[in-house]
Amino acid sequence: MNTSISRKNFLSKSLLIATGIMAIPKFLLAQQQEKPPAIPSEIVNDFVKIAHFDFSKVKQMLEEYPLLLNAAWDWGGGDFETAIGAAGHMGLKETANYLLEKGARADIFVLTMLGKTEIVKAILKDYPSLLNSAGPHGFTLLHHAEKGGKESKELLNHLRTLGLKEKHKKLF
Repeated sequence: MNTSISRKNFLSKSLLIATGIMAIPKFLLAQQQEKPPAIPSEIVNDFVKIAHFDFSKVKQMLEEYPLLLNAAWDWGGGDFETAIGAAGHMGLKETANYLLEKGARADIFVLTMLGKTEIVKAILKDYPSLLNSAGPHGFTLLHHAEKGGKESKELLNHLRTLGLKEKHKKLF
């Protein structure tokens, strides 16, 4: 077995290794780029509050602070809520759809309120324990389906067929 290495092979491998080593600091620096400062908690709180009732103010605040889109407020005891979560349990379809169009994170509660029957059924098929989960403030999927009105009627019946009876669960 010949273990000798040619000068050309040695130089080319050394160059590749050296380039890789030099690239590591650049990679690490790119990963550590400074993030914008945290959004002041009063603004997050205001945004989530107004998402319960004022669509025009939601749009206005989101224009001023685009990073509010997925910001969450902790009402205490781990009761986290986003603007889309507020729109979901209040049955505010226009607000929810607007936030989704802007890229907000959808969840099973909002999808239930919006009457996305096939999506919710597929999620529950793969994750049946979500049937008994609690959304913001402890509101269940049944509550969200009721808030969805006629678009969620089929889903409301399906949830009842699966045995869901509670509209609200105590969080703590």
